[in-house]
Formats: sequence, C-alpha cells, structure tokens
Amino acid sequence: MNGTLNGKTAVVTGAAGTLCSEIAVDLAAQGAYVVLIGRSKERLEQVAERIRQNGGLCAVEAGDVTQEDRMKEIAARLEKLEHPCDILVNGAGGNQNPAVTKNNAYTQGELDPEAGRACNGFFALDMEVFQSVLVTNTIGTVIPCRAFGAQMAARGKGCIINFASMNSYTPLTRVPAYAMSKAGVVNFTQWLAAYLAPAGIRVNAIAPGFFVNERSVKILRTPDGGLSQRGSNVISHTPLERFGEAKDLLGCVRWLADDSASGFVTGITVPVDGGFQAVSGI
Repeated sequence: MNGTLNGKTAVVTGAAGTLCSEIAVDLAAQGAYVVLIGRSKERLEQVAERIRQNGGLCAVEAGDVTQEDRMKEIAARLEKLEHPCDILVNGAGGNQNPAVTKNNAYTQGELDPEAGRACNGFFALDMEVFQSVLVTNTIGTVIPCRAFGAQMAARGKGCIINFASMNSYTPLTRVPAYAMSKAGVVNFTQWLAAYLAPAGIRVNAIAPGFFVNERSVKILRTPDGGLSQRGSNVISHTPLERFGEAKDLLGCVRWLADDSASGFVTGITVPVDGGFQAVSGI
C-alpha cells in the first residue's frame, strides 16, 4: 500500500474506540504498519480485520496503558520485529459516570448524604473513580510516551499525538475529573514538546469538540434519536451546527503525523470542534 507513511510504524492506543479505530484504519491506508493497543483483544481484532481487508498491515496488542511494564513489553517486541515506533497516537482515555455530577451547580441540601448521593454532587462523588479517570487520561498518556518515545529518541526522530478535549480550555459542567485530566494533557504536551525537541521528536495534541461515540450518544441524544437538552445546548454553541464524526479528525492526524507537512510544528493543541471554542455563549 502506497502512501505518505510508507515504512513507518504507528502505535495507536484506545484503538478499539469509535474515533481511534477510524484513525488506525486511515493510518494504515497511508501506508503505516499500525499497532493496535486496547484492553479488549476481541474489539481490536475487529479493527484489524478492517485494515487487512483494505490491504493494510497491523498487529494487535491487548494491554492497559496505565501498566508501564506491559507498554514496555509491547515496545520491546516491536523493536525485535524491526518495527520500532515512529508515530504514537495516545487515544486511550475517557470518563466514568460515578465521576460525573448530575447537577450543573451546587444545590441547597445536597450536603445531606442521601440528597448528595441522589444528585451525585461534588461532595458525594466516588473518589476512587475520580482518581481512576485522572490516572487513565494523564498517566495513560505519560506511560506510552515513555515506552514508545524512548524508541524515537534512540533514532533521533518521531511524532507523538496526544488527545486533549474542549474541557482542556474551559471545564464543562458536570465533568470535573475529566476536565482536570484533559487540561493536564495539554500542559504535558507542551512540556514534552520542549523536552523532546533535542531528540527530534515532535509532540502535539488534538482537542476534539463534541463527537458522538458509544458513551456520549446517551448524553447528547434521546432514545428516539433526537437531541437531549445537553445535546441541544451543544449544537446551539457550535457554529457548524452538528456533532463531529470520526472522519473529521483524519485530516488533522494526517497533517501532524507527516513530517513533510508539519515538520516545524510542535507543542500545539489543535481544536477540531466545529467552532465550539470560538463562541462565548453570549
């Protein structure tokens, strides 16, 4: 398969997800050997089958991005197979409902334990889940950067693409853990870009706006396919008046992954949000 990424190895974490599965398929279509990482081998195999049907090359590696030993094991295997990582897409991450408040703001009476649990108020949030969200989104980005970035540094070249969010700029209501973690991803991206520049490694991030996936569809749409109240609020705040689709991310990933197109670009976070960030809401 001929493309701009011929001869390169691209590692994609969270590769079984709605967005990163499409990114992985597209990277393979650009000629990359794509390594699919995720917690479900069965779901990864489904993505791999799509890549192979299109004539692409890939490998499936089940693993948790917060487990450094596992990530280093995968990296060592790639080195042995003469497929050291050239491009790392850190797409693994997400949120969990117990770390999401039901109310947009504090309400009188929620300090009462029963009332607090009913609205999942800030003072009633499950802190173990809260910390889990932080770890998955932040440490789950740092660890692959260490495991696969070391291979890039040894060869003096490479590209890392992290996944931030609209929450990175301004925290959206109800999602404190997710917002906190995604703000950290942007800061870490900037720090790592400066740190790894002498090693010839570019580090950037993409901040998707509101994209529909398995989890968000339950928040943004009603069971009959209409818009929920939160979905309506998002659309009214988005100039392009629609939710994002996975294909909307592909051009940005291609640009950031292509040294000939973005070789002087590092340390930035690119919003892909339909204009969401441009609107004040007033």
